[in-house]
Amino acid sequence: MFIGLDLGTSGLKGVRVDEAQRVMAEASAPLTVQRPHDGWSEQSASDWIAAAETVLDALSAHGLGEVRGIGLSGQMHGATLLDSADNVLRPSILWNDTRSHEEAADLDGDPQFRRVTGNIVFPGFTAPKLMWVQRHEPALWAQVAKVLLPKDFLRLWLTGEHVAEMSDAAGTSWLDTGARDWSDDLLTATGLTRAQMPRLVEGSAVSGKLRKPLADRWGMPGTVVVAGGGGDNAASGVGVGVVRAGDAFVSLGTSGVLFAANDGYQPAPDTAVHTFCHALPGTWHQMGVILAATDALNWYAALVGQDAATLTAGLGALQAPGKTLFLPYLGGERTPLNDAAIRGAFLGLEHATDRAAGTRAVLEGVTFAFRDCRDALAATGTRFDRLLAVGGGSRSDYWLRAIATALDCPVQVPVSGDFGGAFGAARLAIMAATGAGAEIATLPPIARTLDPDPTLRAAFDAGHARYRAAQTALRSLP
Repeated sequence: MFIGLDLGTSGLKGVRVDEAQRVMAEASAPLTVQRPHDGWSEQSASDWIAAAETVLDALSAHGLGEVRGIGLSGQMHGATLLDSADNVLRPSILWNDTRSHEEAADLDGDPQFRRVTGNIVFPGFTAPKLMWVQRHEPALWAQVAKVLLPKDFLRLWLTGEHVAEMSDAAGTSWLDTGARDWSDDLLTATGLTRAQMPRLVEGSAVSGKLRKPLADRWGMPGTVVVAGGGGDNAASGVGVGVVRAGDAFVSLGTSGVLFAANDGYQPAPDTAVHTFCHALPGTWHQMGVILAATDALNWYAALVGQDAATLTAGLGALQAPGKTLFLPYLGGERTPLNDAAIRGAFLGLEHATDRAAGTRAVLEGVTFAFRDCRDALAATGTRFDRLLAVGGGSRSDYWLRAIATALDCPVQVPVSGDFGGAFGAARLAIMAATGAGAEIATLPPIARTLDPDPTLRAAFDAGHARYRAAQTALRSLP
């Protein structure tokens, strides 16, 4: 048996799979985000431990005596700061926190960061967060002995080891992404040293063994290994079998991701595409990332006093984009804008704009943001012929048909089951415990394929052109 733990922003999910990769049990625990100031987003690391305990307690009801390995997946970029005794110094600053936009711009102005990491220094990345702490919390900065990413704090609790893996480390702005190693030059440029960084392993490698008190608590053997794991999107890539060049998925979660696997390292930072190490050795991946996908839909649902599932269920057949436009920049945007300050907007409101029209506009706005990501990926030479759909938003066929039509690419929906970060983490646990490789990261069975609607392709092309014009106008506002 193997366990996969996925530390998300809104909750921690765990799955238990057998040797044949069948999900035998799953459990989850909710998490909340604290926003003490505009643009801030934080979580307490102790809440992650409590959530993991809740999930493992639930999984243990099915028996964990045959567990051989645990894999980890998690939200990326978070800055979890520890002192020399491994005490947490402050709430973790999360991926969607934009307070360090000035520090990010400063670092991005140093050419070596893009050259070495292959990426723009985004405000959500880890290094600018540490620069913010240095400037605004100097007494705390002086105590920083280790910097861990969120899932790697869970690893510390599980194993007692300070370890990170390549896919998550690539989102810090400290990794030489081509060489798959920390860059001493970039660490020095931010006032840090390699000693303050965790040891690096590949996602499918052993990072440590489960501590005996925890093994005893849940009735696991003393030989349980913990895999390196992956950042949430890389782990999801392993979970859905997107590990080879030409494979891609679209994730409709809190944020949105257009993810493509690559056999080689092909950075293009000017496009605002993320070029990261994959969770498997010798592979990389590229992502276009938008900060609000289902987050935008849930925001609108709360605004109109309805739940998101009800809003999307009543839309019927796919329609041409209407006059109402929505730009989903509720907390800034990454690909392709790299703009922490931009905010969203509704345009083209009229008397005929009802709740359904507003819902369609929100779905279309996020869809057009994905099209921007596709265009940015294409500018790097990355192509794909189909997309797998994952995440909570993939329950809406209307949304998936819009994406298929706007991107002119069939969207495949896996059969019912968990093929996300937790399942990918479990697959990485299998690799670490057994020595298996990428061959076990197969594509899931497909329930159905949603093809582009050729009769609406021109309408979606025109809608995207209007979206881009509105985007340009919005960015010109003070």
